[in-house]
Amino acid sequence: METQIKKSIQLLIGNIRKLISVDEKKLEYIIAAQIAGGHVILADSHGVGKTSLARALAQSIKWRPEDLALGSSEKDAVQMEGFSRIQCTVDLLPQDILGYNRFVGSTGKLIFNKGPIFAHFVLCDEINLLTPKTQGSFFQVMEEQSITIEGKLYRLNDPFFIIATMNLKGVHLFPLPVPQLDRFMLRLSLGYPSAADETEIINRHGKIDAWDNYKSVIDSADLIKWRKMVDKVQMHPDVTAYIVNCVRMTRIHPDIETPASPRAGVRISRLARSLALCRGMDYVDIDIIKEIFIHAMAHRIITRDPSIPSETPLQNILNSVPVEPK
Repeated sequence: METQIKKSIQLLIGNIRKLISVDEKKLEYIIAAQIAGGHVILADSHGVGKTSLARALAQSIKWRPEDLALGSSEKDAVQMEGFSRIQCTVDLLPQDILGYNRFVGSTGKLIFNKGPIFAHFVLCDEINLLTPKTQGSFFQVMEEQSITIEGKLYRLNDPFFIIATMNLKGVHLFPLPVPQLDRFMLRLSLGYPSAADETEIINRHGKIDAWDNYKSVIDSADLIKWRKMVDKVQMHPDVTAYIVNCVRMTRIHPDIETPASPRAGVRISRLARSLALCRGMDYVDIDIIKEIFIHAMAHRIITRDPSIPSETPLQNILNSVPVEPK
């Protein structure tokens, strides 16, 4: 079974890379985060393919009719999209994202207008342009996969995955609070492509038919099945202890002002299991923890000196925490 999953993941990665020039390992991390039930934040410059990547990932999935409806009856049903994009601006309000109720004047009935959050794959572009109040509208849906509108609860169907992009520089930026950043499983930077890749991007996307032959390759049912299998991937107590020791070191490191919460260890553990599953493994080894630790932790801590990137003390922790238990 693990071998078949690995082949399917490689098929998905290959399908996306036919259209999008992206580092294969980073793409694997993003897919693993989605399967694990987490969300990803991309801290990058403009125009490096973040939107196209999210769209290509969503369009690689074959959505079933039952994936695109909510509610137990026609009266309660709210359609979901396979993919939606939220272009964040400073004047965006929570109801612009979640949706709102309104009266139909001729009938007096109250109807619900869904927001763009009602989708399986959501791209939240430039999330740090949102005001803190609007940023807060994501808390419940990221943690509980549900939305409350005027006392009514809407539960979103699996899978549900947010890719948020974040500007590194600019005006009118509202930094995300640490508790909200903590809810993202992973933070990555796609970076600028190589000269060869950039040439390929121009040749490929300089044509209006670039997306015409792009096809779905994975059933949505497989994503849901794989998510349930993540818990079955074995993690030795020594590996768990290594995660705990690394996380706890952030609380005593002299360069770290705000350390990692216990949630960090939970997210790293689940991401590691999911990544192992994507690679056809039924267990997690220490090397996987070392590989993902900085990507899964850098956005969760704040250094005392802003000129010191968060990756620096985290690398120090990896170098100092012994792999073998004492």
